[in-house]
Amino acid sequence: MVESRISAVELPPFYCPLESRSHPRSAQVEQRAREWLRTCGMCGTDEEYRQVAASRSVDFYGRFAPSADDDRLLATAAWVYWGFAFDDARCDTGPLSRRPAEFGALAGRVQRALEAPSAVEADERFGPPLRDIAARFRSLGTDTQFRRFAAAHRAWLSGVCWQVGVLAQGRTPGLDEYLAMRLLSSGGEPTFAMLELATGAEVQAAEMHRPAVRALTEMAIMVAALDNDRHSLRRELCDGQDLNIYTVLGRSTGLPLPDVVRTATGVRDRILVRFLSLYERVRRGASSGLRAYLLGLCHGIRGNAEWGLRVPRYVGDRTDAAGDVPAAVWARQPVDGDSRPVPAASIAWWWDDLA
Repeated sequence: MVESRISAVELPPFYCPLESRSHPRSAQVEQRAREWLRTCGMCGTDEEYRQVAASRSVDFYGRFAPSADDDRLLATAAWVYWGFAFDDARCDTGPLSRRPAEFGALAGRVQRALEAPSAVEADERFGPPLRDIAARFRSLGTDTQFRRFAAAHRAWLSGVCWQVGVLAQGRTPGLDEYLAMRLLSSGGEPTFAMLELATGAEVQAAEMHRPAVRALTEMAIMVAALDNDRHSLRRELCDGQDLNIYTVLGRSTGLPLPDVVRTATGVRDRILVRFLSLYERVRRGASSGLRAYLLGLCHGIRGNAEWGLRVPRYVGDRTDAAGDVPAAVWARQPVDGDSRPVPAASIAWWWDDLA
């Protein structure tokens, strides 16, 4: 079984020829974020607080938006902390993780808490801190930026509903369904939608809605999501979770585990190769707002990979986790640099003539 032997297989280096950046004041903002985390009410126990704090969400989002001012970084990192806490307690391993009807009802109430300042959820501890985050976003961003984030948040919750339904059925989806579901359920939609709120640079609707820009956004989300499958693999197996690209490919193909790992890495690398090619073409004619957004996509891909290699949430309390990521972790070439579409109908359009 893939699950029982994955720890014995060496995962290949990351192919990611993108610039590494981090926020220069992450440590200072982290102090403020930890105080918010302790007092916002969403962590029911000290252990929950420690688990959520171990995500180091300020460092995480400071890599997406290294030029954000402190208040914008604090607000966006607060949502990342909230997202990790909600995911742990309500999505992946909580009591609703295999009860789609109940989770769907909760998701609707949570989304309303984000969108409506007057919404009240007396029996849901994640409601008040989300309303606080929403108020910060409204004060820092434009109406357009907030509505884009709210729509992305709804897309994420819809993906988690999909995931909960699959888990409740006790089935493993095929690669195409898994990639379509993971695109939503990974939380990448709201994470990348916060780039505008973090930088303050608003992308004009005519540019943001271009198919090429949408494809670049989705590809950035997917690369980060598949990297997170890799980062969290051993942790999820210990927690009894087994829905990731490795188990999907292992069960659908019957390939030996080393081939499963190589195939999964190849899928991820082919998407990144396409992203890099399309990015260069779109960036050349972009406005300043769109260039800032596209650069944020690049920072997010690289930053997510770096963060996952050193964050206690994934690597535990290893003594080397706080240091620089070794150069050997990074590959010079993709495992699979094929320029043809990944054989998955739901994402094949990324390879259309979009620019």
